Amino acid sequence: METNLTALSVKKILIVEDDLIIALSTEKMVEKIGHDVIDRVTTGEQAIDVALKEKPDLILMDIRLAGKLDGIDATKKIKSEMDDIKIVYLTGNTDPAYRERANGTGYEAYLIKPITYKDLEKIIS
Repeated sequence: METNLTALSVKKILIVEDDLIIALSTEKMVEKIGHDVIDRVTTGEQAIDVALKEKPDLILMDIRLAGKLDGIDATKKIKSEMDDIKIVYLTGNTDPAYRERANGTGYEAYLIKPITYKDLEKIIS
């Protein structure tokens, strides 16, 4: 786990994940920690729309997504409109090229799946 801060104080969380089982598991962990999931979406395009409309405190962003935009491209677009938005990448991909692309996006943490409750709790508590 790589993180730029020890913990975020958040309330509204958007989950961007195209695997339904992982999305539901992540949602349950977030709720158990005591925060609200405002939506679960499966594409970068949906992430942009929901983020700009709902203004979440934090986005849990998968990198490889259904649709034309991956999580890194979606993050860049969201951050161009909402510079102070917090992004935590959740990815099963350990390819260094993705990590390098993500480095320029100002993310808060980069977690490798499968994530654990403790990992998530440290970041969003």
